[in-house]
Amino acid sequence: MPHIAGHTANPELDRCIDDCYNCATTCNATVTHCLEKGGKHAEPKHIALMTDCAAICETAAGSMARNSDVHGKICRACAEVCRACEKDCRSFRDDQVMQTCADACRTCAESCETMAA
Repeated sequence: MPHIAGHTANPELDRCIDDCYNCATTCNATVTHCLEKGGKHAEPKHIALMTDCAAICETAAGSMARNSDVHGKICRACAEVCRACEKDCRSFRDDQVMQTCADACRTCAESCETMAA
């Protein structure tokens, strides 16, 4: 479900929604990259973390778009998962796709930390 920028009255909230959707899309695409690379890239724990990250990012974006009363709690959890995924992806130092995924996770975590505060 793509987000329409400017949908809410809060630009910070809109940016976080967009960051969450970007992170989810990036993680999902990176899973495909990892499965094609194989080896350490395709380890079940790594794939599960990226899949969980994509899922919670989509959940966080949806909760913010709906102006849910619990979006702060969901954003807090999302930030935590994004930080773990960033660290995991960052460990693949010589892989630009993984670094791009780590960057998307970092951006999303920072936005979600702001929303959770």
